[in-house]
Amino acid sequence: MFDPVIAPSGTLLGLLQRGRGDGTLHALAAPRAEALAALNHCVLDDPRHDWRVENRSLYYARLYLDLHGGLEEIEAHLFGAEDHLDTEESRTGLALAVLGHLASYGRRDALALLRRYAAGGANWAWALDELALRDDDAGLRALAEPVLARFPATPEGEAELAATVRDAYEPRPWRLWAEDPRPAVGARITAAREQGSFDRWQRQLSPAGPRPGWSVRAVLDWAQEGHERGAELHGPAARCLVAVAGPEDRETILDAARSGPDGARCAALHYLAEAQDPAVLDLVELAVGDGSRTVADAAVAAYGRMCGEAAVDRARGWIHRPDELGAAAAGTLACRGGSEDSPLVLGALRETVRSQGPDAPALYPLVDGAGRLGIVCAAPVLRHVYRETSSSQLRGRTAQALAATDAGFPTGFAVECLWDCEETTREVAAQHAATGDARVAERLRRLAADPAEEAEVQTAVRNRIGPDLDLQV
Repeated sequence: MFDPVIAPSGTLLGLLQRGRGDGTLHALAAPRAEALAALNHCVLDDPRHDWRVENRSLYYARLYLDLHGGLEEIEAHLFGAEDHLDTEESRTGLALAVLGHLASYGRRDALALLRRYAAGGANWAWALDELALRDDDAGLRALAEPVLARFPATPEGEAELAATVRDAYEPRPWRLWAEDPRPAVGARITAAREQGSFDRWQRQLSPAGPRPGWSVRAVLDWAQEGHERGAELHGPAARCLVAVAGPEDRETILDAARSGPDGARCAALHYLAEAQDPAVLDLVELAVGDGSRTVADAAVAAYGRMCGEAAVDRARGWIHRPDELGAAAAGTLACRGGSEDSPLVLGALRETVRSQGPDAPALYPLVDGAGRLGIVCAAPVLRHVYRETSSSQLRGRTAQALAATDAGFPTGFAVECLWDCEETTREVAAQHAATGDARVAERLRRLAADPAEEAEVQTAVRNRIGPDLDLQV
């Protein structure tokens, strides 16, 4: 999947792609045709960089409801010829999730589309999972035959069916179908469930893959063999070293971390970092300077997991480095430094935004650190990140940091955050949004009454609302 093209943050499309609360507010104020066109663009061309951690489906579903939007564009997208050419979940997953939320709000047209797609679409398993949460028993039972028709009555087909039943995200449809009295349905599902259970038991009884011998040298050799065949095993190997290494093995491990082959060197660095060995910081610096890219990345990752005072102290010297170790040092100070480190964290935050832009992965700990340390001077750059980032996860963390650093947050961004796509961001907004804005009281009441809203958000809302539903200012 290619990275999505994100429109400028000042446009309606750009706001909706980012999942910002202002996207909803601008869409409701825009001409309805324009708003629906932008909304359909987002749903049919998923704007998220990582759909596994960023939320959009409930956000878009609520906007469809507010705009009284039809589902013709989604229907054409799901049932077009491309559905059989591009079977990646990322093409249709967002549209199906939006339909699932619409069905939970009572949209019968959304429920009908999900049923049709589960019966004939390429990404049928996703649609079935959505229906498992929202459809009634009769609707699910009607899908048994079209779904089972996808699995031919051959040994290969039965094996594929058993694996599908075993790995199903939502088991409810399969349990219902197992109760079907027809041999071609109930008996077949029962046999598939039994085979899946046997396969799982067999895998647990006989785990696949090579295992290291029980000595330091054997573990280091195992890590190197894995590296040579493309499997990075330095994490598991480091855990094995914890079990087998004694004080007498320290020099062997230090030699491997200093000049061993890449796989063994990575494992040794991870082990020494975990053990907080006094020599590891010098070895990390050496690995970043003279090691391969694999070794340098492993050294930085190992350092990033260290939490002792020595790692924090070394970060104060490394933070000015222009490489990945400097970025890791900045993250260490942001997460574990004291108030005296605020200027260094602020400088790193500004430099990262300037050189890498508002979507840089290195911003996550720096944004958190600005909020943790209460760096008031960071508010302007945090506001810039909030507006421009295309990551709703980073924007949510930035909102949390602004709540701790920006006196204008309750009357500014906190208000629009009540409509944000991320539940954690809405929770922050529910805690901080100033109730002097007339929109805030109405939105809080709506969130409190919405059955699709997350429990944490509703708890934060109810903490702001008295028993008589009068907002507590």
